[in-house]
Amino acid sequence: MAVTMAEISKLRTMTGAGMMDCKNALTEAAGEFEKAIEIIRKKGQAVAAKRSDREASEGCVLAKTDAGFAAIIALKCETDFVAKNADFVALTQSVLDAAIAAKCKTIDEVKALVIDGRTIAELVIDRSGVTGEKMELDFYEFVAGSSSAAYIHPGNKLATIVAFAEDNAEYETIRGLAMHIAAMSPVAIDESAVPQKVKDNELAVAIDKTKIELIAKEVEVALKKAGINPAHVDSENHIESNMAKGWITAEDAAKAREIKTAVVAEKTATLSEQKVTNIAAGRMAKFFKEYTLVEQKYEGGGEEAGKITVKELLAKKHLTCVAFKRVTLNQE
Repeated sequence: MAVTMAEISKLRTMTGAGMMDCKNALTEAAGEFEKAIEIIRKKGQAVAAKRSDREASEGCVLAKTDAGFAAIIALKCETDFVAKNADFVALTQSVLDAAIAAKCKTIDEVKALVIDGRTIAELVIDRSGVTGEKMELDFYEFVAGSSSAAYIHPGNKLATIVAFAEDNAEYETIRGLAMHIAAMSPVAIDESAVPQKVKDNELAVAIDKTKIELIAKEVEVALKKAGINPAHVDSENHIESNMAKGWITAEDAAKAREIKTAVVAEKTATLSEQKVTNIAAGRMAKFFKEYTLVEQKYEGGGEEAGKITVKELLAKKHLTCVAFKRVTLNQE
């Protein structure tokens, strides 16, 4: 049967599907709107199943605050073209609005919410049928306090939320802190809040790096004492290329290899553990200064930017940060 443009437009408004999809669905349903809607929904389910093994690495990240409660949601898709589509962004916003209104604590709670008779999980699948891409809801985070702030970086790929113990927080200050978190990517509020797993991993890296550097210095001293330029023999590739260039002789190359092997073996066995521990502790102190929020130099804009630490800013404004979250789809 023939369908009219008015009918196609009506179905398109109801479902968000493309014009040809609406026309084909109405034709197949013989003009019955409920049946046509079901046809479009089944198409979404088919697309979702067909593309379930695809990677959804693009998407839209939005954040919102309602007094002391703030949340971030990421709706992911396959291409940046779809991620920037106004209807896709609007769906992400409607999901976030519903999550904020319900004060959801988990992503499963968000998926179970109902909008216009459909769960959010179903709406996401429906949208897959419209775009032909895999979509998934991901990275739901929330914070709660007496006041909160949210920041969405231009492009909708990065957002932050932050909560405070005080309810009289100045908007520009708390939004500036949300911007700072976006720019500086702290891992925790302070040293005590850094997960033990992160601390253990950073300490292991610091110890390994310290040992490698201390031994490398001893090798360099031994090579120079033997009259060999360390830069000419710092790798096997350099040794071979520098011999070909005539910069070092085969005898020097052999001597350098012998020295390196002997010094590495000796210093590995006799390296002072106390010295390694002290240097590694210094590296950890630097890590906490660079990656914990309160120790970072404030970079959220305004006259304080770059002049004081976040700890000093919080003290100046009589604020206590109780939680923050940062979600990004960017590769960092």
